[in-house]
Amino acid sequence: MNVQFKKGVLELCVLILIADKDQYGYELAQNISDKIEVAEGTLYPLLRRLTKEGYLSTYLGESTEGPPRKYYAITEKGKSYMEKLIYEWRQFSSAVDQFIKEGVKHGDK
Repeated sequence: MNVQFKKGVLELCVLILIADKDQYGYELAQNISDKIEVAEGTLYPLLRRLTKEGYLSTYLGESTEGPPRKYYAITEKGKSYMEKLIYEWRQFSSAVDQFIKEGVKHGDK
């Protein structure tokens, strides 16, 4: 997938996944990578920024497989921001779909 596409939607994907369930970094990377290939090195700076901006909070959770893990939870501010991003994404993707549909029609002539 185009790297620029991924950069644009990764923030939204992270917020949606964490809104569904609190997750630690590696778990989140795995869940995103199930659908979009992403490097962990890209994810952690994004998580730090979202936390610094108040969209996510963190807490330590016990693990049966080693030391406690740093979990990320979405805040109320994060939920509002996620809803705004979803709205903007739907408008954007609808416009792009329309361009594609019209472009394909012109290509058939």
